[in-house]
Amino acid sequence: MKVKRQLLLIICSFFLASMNITGIVSDRWGNFPFVIARSAVPQAIAAHAADLPEIKQRGYLLVAVKDNLRPLGYRDAQGNLQGLEIELARRLAQDLLGSDNAIRFQAVANRDRLAVVLNNQVDFTIANVTVTESRARLISFSLPYYFDGTAMITKDSSAQSLSNFAARRIAVLQGSSTISTVRYLIPSAQLIGVNSYMQAYSLLEANAADAFAADASVLSGWVQEYPQYRLLPTLLSAEPLAVVMPKGLQYNALRQQVNAAIARYLSEGWLQQRARYWGLPVQTRSEN
Repeated sequence: MKVKRQLLLIICSFFLASMNITGIVSDRWGNFPFVIARSAVPQAIAAHAADLPEIKQRGYLLVAVKDNLRPLGYRDAQGNLQGLEIELARRLAQDLLGSDNAIRFQAVANRDRLAVVLNNQVDFTIANVTVTESRARLISFSLPYYFDGTAMITKDSSAQSLSNFAARRIAVLQGSSTISTVRYLIPSAQLIGVNSYMQAYSLLEANAADAFAADASVLSGWVQEYPQYRLLPTLLSAEPLAVVMPKGLQYNALRQQVNAAIARYLSEGWLQQRARYWGLPVQTRSEN
């Protein structure tokens, strides 16, 4: 019962955040086997966003997604979109329109994830967008469907905790929020700035870095592709991912149905189960 109350509090808090009342970050959600360490619009999109009655008349959803971010949204060897966020979009199409094929996807770059919603070119975006207070002033967020966070990968099988990296070399992306997080939690670590994931990979392979810190969702895809690496069993931070939806009274019905659906997916355990299926870290209930 305690866990259910915590989940209800998280859901209620983020519902208020989606209404632009406030924004929070929680370190509790579902069954995640990880410990939280405390501390210009694409021209290819020709259609337009709609309110719920128009969407139903149109017969399909327009959803912006990532197509290069395994395991959230990516293309498989046959070119088909796969991943947790793709499954979530199809489940929403099933609930809203009666068919998981009643959907049209548009791949977007990170810089365009909010713009396509602000310019009414898609109904919503499901593309690894973290809830922040500044973003919530521009668009509406759904309830969080997953909690991402900063994690670390390494090839060193003897390293089991953050303390094992107290005086070691950790690669971090230049200009990312990961830098301040790692500095706070592992102040004696030597940070090495990199400009890309590929550069980080090159450093690790050359033994010029002992670990790489970045988003857990991205690193989950990394270890699937490079099994010689593993994720440390500790998240350095927790950041909620949510569906990006337009503001405006005309979209109230759409927002309410999306929020109700996500709340149901959480209470039924479907989102947690699918996150595990895609190899994403999922925090356990037993952690306090």
